[in-house]
Amino acid sequence: MKAAIVGVTGYTGIELVRLIHQHPVLTLGTLHSHSLHKNSISEIYPHLQQLYKQEVEAYDAEKIMACNDLVFFATPSGISKDLVADFVQNDFPVIDLSGDLRLKNLDSYRKWYQKEPTTQEMIEQAVYAFPEFTIEKSNLLANPGCYATAAILALVPLVQAELIELDTIILDGKSGLSGAGKQLSDTSHYVTVDENMSMYKLNQHQHIPEIIQFLQQFDQKLTTLQFTTSLIPVKRGIFMTLYAKVKSGITFGQILQAYQQAYENKPFVRLQDDSLPELRQVIGTNFCDIGFGFNEDNRVLTVVSVIDNLVKGAAGQAIQNFNKWAELDETSGLMHVPLFP
Repeated sequence: MKAAIVGVTGYTGIELVRLIHQHPVLTLGTLHSHSLHKNSISEIYPHLQQLYKQEVEAYDAEKIMACNDLVFFATPSGISKDLVADFVQNDFPVIDLSGDLRLKNLDSYRKWYQKEPTTQEMIEQAVYAFPEFTIEKSNLLANPGCYATAAILALVPLVQAELIELDTIILDGKSGLSGAGKQLSDTSHYVTVDENMSMYKLNQHQHIPEIIQFLQQFDQKLTTLQFTTSLIPVKRGIFMTLYAKVKSGITFGQILQAYQQAYENKPFVRLQDDSLPELRQVIGTNFCDIGFGFNEDNRVLTVVSVIDNLVKGAAGQAIQNFNKWAELDETSGLMHVPLFP
């Protein structure tokens, strides 16, 4: 099957190229960019020389549908919401990696993304595709956000089994610079980031409503959580730390059992019950590694989840969603050994 990529020159788009190259079923179709469509992909990215010579073209919905079997939108939020209608009208498969189709409440999208949303009809057709938990099939899939992925995988077993006090949830996410995209800014400048750590979007990050929306399917009483995000001087990776107070009478053994049951048949979630995960053990892969710590004196549980923001947090999860949509083994083309050291 041929896959078109819209927004191929961004970090997520070029990661899709890398993953599709190793996929047993997917092949690279037409490549599209709004601003960089005058060269081949290997001229823009020399590391692809002798691998790909495809021209990067201007966006053309009709050509995409004529020459491909599906399309990945690896565009910034605010773009795909206006472009996917042509594909939906033709029942052409779309996997959108932006945030445009994730939130079911249009006013919530306006508030958190500060942009005008797509139509209610489009949102109703889109399926928020979290591959570890979503069963519903659709030709319009909204891929989860990177922070949201790490947070949801850390939280679902606890919320599902009602093991924690919901009003004590604190999520502290730290991300590498590739999560900020390619656009130049002072906050992502080398001089600003090197040997430094900075917090941003305190109580304002757009993944907050996404996390709550998804978790409410397990417990409607969850209506808020504390969520902080920081930049750290690494290229890839999200280090998510969850803190929550465990309900009275719940043992650490019950907590571990809840995670084991939730992820027993989930090939990309790896549990560590005797150590805490590190970023480097997932870089370049679609794995999420999860570890635990429990303070019996104050009943506070600490959960650490780590992912590669460009793989499990974006392109890899999109391929995982494709695999499930195409009824392939969900691990197809994704069982990479981490880049270590």
